[in-house]
Amino acid sequence: MTEIASQDQAAGKRAGRIVVVTAGGENPWIMINALAARFADVTVIGEQPESKGLFLRRRARKLGWMTALGQLATMIASRFGKRFTRKRAEEIIATYKVSGTPDPSIPVKPVASINDAEAVRQLRALEPDVVFLISCRMLKAATLAAIPCPVINFHAGINPAYRGLMGGYWALVNGDAGNFGATVHLVDAGVDTGGVLYQSRQKPAPEDTMHTYPLLQTAASTGIAIAAIEDALAGNLRTVDVAGPSRQWFHPPIWTWVWNGLTRRIW
Repeated sequence: MTEIASQDQAAGKRAGRIVVVTAGGENPWIMINALAARFADVTVIGEQPESKGLFLRRRARKLGWMTALGQLATMIASRFGKRFTRKRAEEIIATYKVSGTPDPSIPVKPVASINDAEAVRQLRALEPDVVFLISCRMLKAATLAAIPCPVINFHAGINPAYRGLMGGYWALVNGDAGNFGATVHLVDAGVDTGGVLYQSRQKPAPEDTMHTYPLLQTAASTGIAIAAIEDALAGNLRTVDVAGPSRQWFHPPIWTWVWNGLTRRIW
């Protein structure tokens, strides 16, 4: 037994090789740090973030150029507003005792995209027991088929009603605050359509915004991610039936976001 493995065992960490796929950011690192505190062997495959140009072209093909440009404007405005929500973000981090600072002791293997052949080769070479996705590209069918272990995703929204993006925001806009929360689910070929493993729900504060909603959902949900991975390591994954409508959501275009913010204080 190596010295590191012995230290991990002494710290009560569970054996199991976990590979996390992410494009990075504070929220994913909250989850990565929580997993590394529980499991002895965590490695990150770090994707390059998708370019705004690629995002815009892909979204325009699906929804049209006007909506796509409106959504991009919301993303830019929301990023600019990040500086005004830092105090609330620090409150969330302190409340849930988490950290979004990258831990240099956790190995990170950079790739362009998880769907590239070289990235898949690196992932398979790690021989993971579980692959955990958070804030990364959607896996192509060929990539998913090449992974010989359970693949689990963290989604900041309650599935199936709030698949896609900004699940917490849309729950509030729809007057459905009881479904403000997060889902950990198995990954299949659809957008957040895999079998639900666990869900958690939160109550956002009045000062929360589109920037802090996902932070709150993530910080409050490390426990369900850990539970799902423990189930996978034990060969005991069980999905739960979740009734209700299924819909994929996207970023609100700028005019929708501003209207809801000014008239309903939902930013």
